[in-house]
Order: sequence, then C-alpha cells, then structure tokens
Amino acid sequence: MSIFRSLIRKEVLHLLRDPRTVTVVLVMPVVLLLLFGFAISTEVNGVRLLAVVGQHTDETHRLLERFRSNPCFTLEGIVAPHEADDLLRQGKADAVLVLRTDGGQLTHQVITDASNTNLAQTATAYIESVASGESSSPIVLHTLYNPQLKSAYQFVPGIMGMIFILICSMMTSVSIVSERESSTMDLLLVSPVRPRTIILGKLVPYFLLSCLLLGLMLTLSYTVLGLPFSPSALHVVWLSLLYIILALGLGMLVSTLVSTQVAALLVSGMLFMVPVIMLSGMIFPVENMPVALQGVSCLIPARWYISALRVLMIQQLPVRHILPQTAVLALMTLVVLTLAAKKFNLRK
Repeated sequence: MSIFRSLIRKEVLHLLRDPRTVTVVLVMPVVLLLLFGFAISTEVNGVRLLAVVGQHTDETHRLLERFRSNPCFTLEGIVAPHEADDLLRQGKADAVLVLRTDGGQLTHQVITDASNTNLAQTATAYIESVASGESSSPIVLHTLYNPQLKSAYQFVPGIMGMIFILICSMMTSVSIVSERESSTMDLLLVSPVRPRTIILGKLVPYFLLSCLLLGLMLTLSYTVLGLPFSPSALHVVWLSLLYIILALGLGMLVSTLVSTQVAALLVSGMLFMVPVIMLSGMIFPVENMPVALQGVSCLIPARWYISALRVLMIQQLPVRHILPQTAVLALMTLVVLTLAAKKFNLRK
C-alpha cells in the first residue's frame, strides 16, 4: 500500500509541476461548453425574405403582416419575379415567398438559397409554419423536454462525451509515453512493483482530475446553460465516472501501442475525435446514417454515453431506461482495461 501511495504521490507532483497543462485541461472544456451552449446554435433568426404577390387581397395582406411581426424573419419587401431571382442569386435574400390567387384560393411557393442547407431547410419549415396559419383548423403544438428549443440541450451531452474521451485518453497516454521516453518507466518495470499497481498509480491522479472537471462541467450546465436539474443528476455522475474510467483505459491502451508523445497525441486526438464528432450522434442522428456506419458507431463509446446522458439530463427518465447503454459501457470498460493490462505485462 505504501508503494501504491508513493506512485500516486509521484504522479500528483508531476501534475503540479506542470500547472499550464492542468490549466488547459480545465479551461478548454469550459470554453467549449460555453461556446457550444451560447455561440453555436441551430436556431435560425432574421431570415431575409422577399415576397412576390400576383394579386393583393386581404388574405395576402394578413399573411405578409404576420411575417413582418415574426422575429424569425426580416421582410425585405415585395418585388417582381425577375427581381426576386436576381436578389436571391446575389445573396441579398435567403428566401422568396411567391403568393398567387387562383380561383379565389391563395397558393404559395417557397424558393430558398440552398447553398446553406441548414438555413434553407429551417427557413422553409418556418415559412410553411407561418403560411399555414391561414388554415381554419390551427395545429396545436406541444414540445416535450425542450419547449424553448435551446441548442444547449443538444450540445451539452455531446460536448461532455467528446471532452472526456479526448482529455482523459490524451493525458494518460502522453504521461506514460513521456516517462518511457525519459526511461523512468523502465525503472518501474524492472522494480518488484506489480504492473497492476503501476497502472492504478498512473490512473488515480488523472481520475481525480477528471472528477474535478466533471463537477465543473455539471455546475456550468445546470446553472449557466440552464439545463433542468433533477435527482437524475446523481445518475449522471456515476455514469460519467464509468465513462471516465473507460477513457483512461483507452489512454493506457494507446500508450502501449506508440513510442513517442507526438504519436500518442495524434492517435488520441485524431483517432478518437473524428469518430466521436461524426458517428456518436453528437451532431448527426445515428438513425440517419447508412447501415454499415450504424454498425461502426456501435464501437464508439461516446455514442452510448451521449445517448444515456440525453435520457438522464434532458428527458429526465428513470435509470432503467439507460440500462442497455450502461451495460455496453461496462463491457467496453472491462475489455479495454483487460487489453491494456495484458499489453502492459507483455512490455514488461
């Protein structure tokens, strides 16, 4: 036990002697969380709209007035058809609403600039929603879990899944490889200390640092970003601790496969970051991917963690609803730690 405490103390002193790294580890996730929570938004406001009206009627006046009073739109004016086409091509408008009266019934056509796909799709949906207001049977909408449609609700679980897999794996792999480059690890490997003691001694300080980071991110999520707080926050903590252990195990596994710090950074950064962003469901729904990529995404730990976090943090459902994701993460953790320990023994 005294040897184990000494290893932990050595690693803690190593962290304290490099305060810049610890500062970056704690500050970068906060910046990303606030950036995605406030600056990056999937909401569309101020859509520049042009109107082409074939025949002015009371119905067209009421419809255009609704667009003028809607904060999502900026009605640039009523123009002729050829002017609307030119302005749209010049990028001076985002969408054109063409209103025609045929047989006493108002019909409309929406033309958008699809060079920005997200803007075009969202603007079309907004315009259709406002234009359908003339219907005598209004549609009653009820939005569950996120009534204000805040983007932070979508991004916070994804950012947490990306940050922990990157930071934890990077810190662990670079730390072990740097000791190997300075021959410190060779001294530990030829000592009578068991490999599992060395592994635990390396992981515990980074686990404690990750716990501090977890507390900081949850505090910002529930206070600054306004995510709803509930008793499920306790389940978020233990689920995140399991995910952190898995991420640290991945870092340990990477350290047994590379021999330089640069290689460890590249593998931990590129190998984990791109799949997490593209295949975990952080931004793009997994269900919309080809079947082959859906199968590949099952191997991405962040997919299961982000899915479970959304159930707990956003939907606030009981813990039984995340049992499949928890089982997958636990199995992955067991497999990764076993592989890392075996490869560590082989190096010895």
